[in-house]
Amino acid sequence: MSILTEWLERGRRLAESIPYSVVALVARISVASVFWRSAQTKVDETLQLKSSAFYLFREEYKVPIVPPDIAAYLATYQELIGSVLLVVGLATRLTALAFVGMVAVIQTFVFPDGWPNHILWFALLFLLVARGPGAISLDHLIWRRMK
Repeated sequence: MSILTEWLERGRRLAESIPYSVVALVARISVASVFWRSAQTKVDETLQLKSSAFYLFREEYKVPIVPPDIAAYLATYQELIGSVLLVVGLATRLTALAFVGMVAVIQTFVFPDGWPNHILWFALLFLLVARGPGAISLDHLIWRRMK
């Protein structure tokens, strides 16, 4: 075996030794931070929506069917609550699925040119829907206790 092949094999073994729980935790925190920061721009210190949030949904984030003021509340509180749920790993698959829907709406109706970011968010969320939150999560603790 050549030295290059040996190093590549060591690298592969090292990468494969990373527990899925760590990968899932990083995915959960990463995608939660995106939505948490977005929500923070829309609420004040008491977690009430700012007038600028309503303006955004009326003038810039024109989502069909849902009235702008309702969309502002729904999106902002999904970002806030969903981010916390992802970080602690509670109702992870359901929360990730809700965010997949949000990303689809954002991509389709709000920022169609934002696909380079949206595809990254989707990839992290899809991983969580498909594989779950990992062992470092409240979901894992709850499921373990139920068994």
